[in-house]
Amino acid sequence: MSKLKNKVAVITGGNSGIGFGIAEAFYDEGGIGTIIGRNQKTLTHAASQLGGNFISINADVTSLADLERAFKDTAEKFGKIDVLVANAGAGTTGTVADVSEADYNKTMDLNLKSVYFTVQKALPYMSDGGSIILIGSNAAHRAYPSFGLYGAAKAAVIFLAKSFSNDLLARKIRVNVITPGTTDTPAFDKFVPAEQIEAVKQHFAGTMPIGRIGQPSDIGKTAVFLASDDSSFMLGAELIVDGGMTYLAK
Repeated sequence: MSKLKNKVAVITGGNSGIGFGIAEAFYDEGGIGTIIGRNQKTLTHAASQLGGNFISINADVTSLADLERAFKDTAEKFGKIDVLVANAGAGTTGTVADVSEADYNKTMDLNLKSVYFTVQKALPYMSDGGSIILIGSNAAHRAYPSFGLYGAAKAAVIFLAKSFSNDLLARKIRVNVITPGTTDTPAFDKFVPAEQIEAVKQHFAGTMPIGRIGQPSDIGKTAVFLASDDSSFMLGAELIVDGGMTYLAK
């Protein structure tokens, strides 16, 4: 498989979950590049599973200095960047009655501000005609309890795909967004007691029109399409990959 042969990709949050699923899919299609994350243990493990085609860089996407370093180091290693996946982010919970200013700032910094500046800091190193992929969430379309702030940040990310594409027309850099639904990632560990995780996953599967929760590979395959020339006529678009939740769930 070689849809991404010789294409250099940078994937933020590529050390686990959806990000690693995307990195694996890119690797399977001949891609090379960098995975970025903050957990050195998972970074090292993830890079070892990618056959040496990807290097790992420990960086915090909320730090502009870290982003600049990561893209500079990638360009020095590989000579270019063809594909950027701004995946790093995290679901945060709370209602308008109880979210503190500190929680608000942390959520928006990680899920919106970091995406904006990830793209900005990558641009000097990106090839003209390249592809940028943002990661949204169907929480931007459905008002899940206590996920209002996170959903609002992701709704803004979905808009940025349109705005960025317009900004980058002269360079023919396409920006599109993938919107996942509930996906089987380590995020469950943060919100659900270990003994309840499987039951909760089964509950979510039962609410989804397709009858199962998503896998990181589902998002990875979609990212390959957006990273490859197969999607050369798409820009500013949103691909909803959520098992039918946004449009079909009751």
